[in-house]
Amino acid sequence: MRTLHVVTHPEATHHVDGVVGGWHDSRLTAAGVRAATAAARELRARIPDGAAVELYSSDLLRTRQTADEVAGVFGVRATLDRRLREKSYGVAEGRPQEWLDRRFVPPPPDGERMDHDEGVEGAETKEQWVRRVYAATEEIVRRPCEHQIVVTHGGSLTFVVAAWIRMPVESAGYVSFRAPAGSITTLDEDDFFHNRRLAALGDTAHLAPTP
Repeated sequence: MRTLHVVTHPEATHHVDGVVGGWHDSRLTAAGVRAATAAARELRARIPDGAAVELYSSDLLRTRQTADEVAGVFGVRATLDRRLREKSYGVAEGRPQEWLDRRFVPPPPDGERMDHDEGVEGAETKEQWVRRVYAATEEIVRRPCEHQIVVTHGGSLTFVVAAWIRMPVESAGYVSFRAPAGSITTLDEDDFFHNRRLAALGDTAHLAPTP
């Protein structure tokens, strides 16, 4: 059995400040740091001592901070990969969320959804976003490691999962796997049939306050 553990970064300053995230380099809040610590401890509890572990992370500050907590409990270094970043929102990044909301153009229900950029100057299209996350994920899972940990963003999580189950890129324009900030998603592959499974999506039990 091989397992890919996907962590979405916890609460960051752009969440509480009400500004657009994307590639805006926000940092974890104090609550976010506590949640990152809890996620790291949960992963340590799940992964057996002595198991081979690799750690990969988006290179943005909020994900690097999350990965640092994980690295500390496993004694490994994170490989930073900008392809695991959130979608770029171009000129909207760092602006108030309501500024983007007023200008946001949703994708059509049918037709060409992959070429859509929400009508924001400098923003990535969905296809650009999907293809880079797919490329990063496929490169990670080609490595024969028993336990791999990926720290990414809530939006990009969808395409890590889609790449894991080998969903064609052309179908990714409609897919959405939603997971809360600070959650752990578990993907596994058995050694016999080599079937790939979404074993748990967006688990947050480790974030529950202790009594």
